Amino acid sequence: MSAKEKAADPAQAQAGNEAVSRISEGTQDNKELTRIRISVGDGQETPVFKAGEKASLQINVFNSGNMDAQDVRIAPVIEDADSWPFELDKLNYEQKLGTLQAGQQASAFWGAGDGKLTVKSDVTGKAYKLVFRITYDDGKTGYETEKYIFVKTEAKEKPAEGGDSGGQESGGQGQPGESNGGASQSGSLNQELDGGGFINNDPVISGGGGTESGSGSVPRVIVTGFDTEPGEVHAGSDFKLIVHLKNTSQRTAVSNMVFDLQAAASGTEAAAEAPAFLPSSGSSSIYLEKIAAGGTKDIAIDLNARADLIQKPYGITMDMKYEDSSAVQYEAQSSLAIPVKQEARFEFSEIRIAPDTVSVGEEANISCSLYNLGRVKMYNVKVRMEGEMIEAEEQFIGNLDAGGTGTIDSIVTAVKETAGNEECKLILSYEDDAGNVNTAEQKFPMTVMQEMIPEDMEMMAGEIPEEGHTPAGMIIAIIVLAAAGITAAVVLIKRRKKKSRGLEEEELFDEVERFTEDER
Repeated sequence: MSAKEKAADPAQAQAGNEAVSRISEGTQDNKELTRIRISVGDGQETPVFKAGEKASLQINVFNSGNMDAQDVRIAPVIEDADSWPFELDKLNYEQKLGTLQAGQQASAFWGAGDGKLTVKSDVTGKAYKLVFRITYDDGKTGYETEKYIFVKTEAKEKPAEGGDSGGQESGGQGQPGESNGGASQSGSLNQELDGGGFINNDPVISGGGGTESGSGSVPRVIVTGFDTEPGEVHAGSDFKLIVHLKNTSQRTAVSNMVFDLQAAASGTEAAAEAPAFLPSSGSSSIYLEKIAAGGTKDIAIDLNARADLIQKPYGITMDMKYEDSSAVQYEAQSSLAIPVKQEARFEFSEIRIAPDTVSVGEEANISCSLYNLGRVKMYNVKVRMEGEMIEAEEQFIGNLDAGGTGTIDSIVTAVKETAGNEECKLILSYEDDAGNVNTAEQKFPMTVMQEMIPEDMEMMAGEIPEEGHTPAGMIIAIIVLAAAGITAAVVLIKRRKKKSRGLEEEELFDEVERFTEDER
């Protein structure tokens, strides 16, 4: 019985992508599944084969699972001769590796000893994707999976030409000739570069006046960088992409150049996949008449970034077609990765003040909700209340995920009387992915009355007779009684306010709870 496993994602140009076989043992109570996990090419560099040479190919096969793989066999999948860079001089290329224990590695060799592989003499210097079928079993069930690696080739040497260079791999950020060491694997043109950048691949002859250039060399047109206007590309906005080109040949000019730019598709389950960037004019092709030997030129195109893109780099593949002075036609391909920024979007709910009117020296509770409506995370969110009539401490909310809700709940103290409603500010600050601090304000009105004087104190003060008509003892007694009355009044007022505030907070909590139940 054989189960076919799915191969690794072909968009990842990386040898050693993993497939997993899992065999359940016992009941569902078992905490660990026994598994066989096969990968290829671990720790190996991409091999390079020169046209016409005798060579050997070694591939490491690793079992990173916790169960032995038995009767392991590996063989290349050759669908047509053009997909295999070696001469087909054998009927069977299968290699037997025997039992591959858990955590162990074995190597498969093609071309060992006298049976060397012969690299085809007509390889053009491109990269080949070699697919291998691996079969194995666990003692009960047989399994089959397909893995792939990439190998590079070098065409036959031609007369040296000053200034010509091979395929270039760069990680620049759009400045001509600038490189930041971005790495890639040949043959993967649509891969994303984490920080943005570009990749160049070698040209191939596609037709025209002969099989090679009239000067005996292949003129290469490469991307040396790119710029965008504006400098940052925001989702949903228009921008201009300016690509810097260079003809590396010091002898041969190239002409009749056509460039076609295609953005990688991007989408979610809720939205059909579509290109991340679309040309504003409707055409993705650019024509350039000529680049002189050793010369540079720029091409530009107006694009629009989709509004629903998340914040990350998105790839653009640029296909190039051009001719040399002998009308030999060439095709080449470069890839660019353009970082896209997403603006943070958020809203405040209605700001509630409890109680709605306070006196100097009293406290009020100010609360609302913060909704993150954007597609980016808000980091280190903080809130503070500002106004001439209030004092408050800063509140730290923390990180707020896209689509999340934060609660703002602050206590302010009234310090100054207002003439009716006066304006206060809720000031929000947060950081983006790069650590840049952003702020926003939300205004709200607030009323502060003068400090309240207890009625008992006013009444007692009014009953004090004028000096000279009342005995001193009675004056002292009245003062003592007045002080006691004031103290009792203050305590009573504070208790009433505390009780009132508690009832208001309880009503607010009930409203929130009812709202939550309605949402459910």
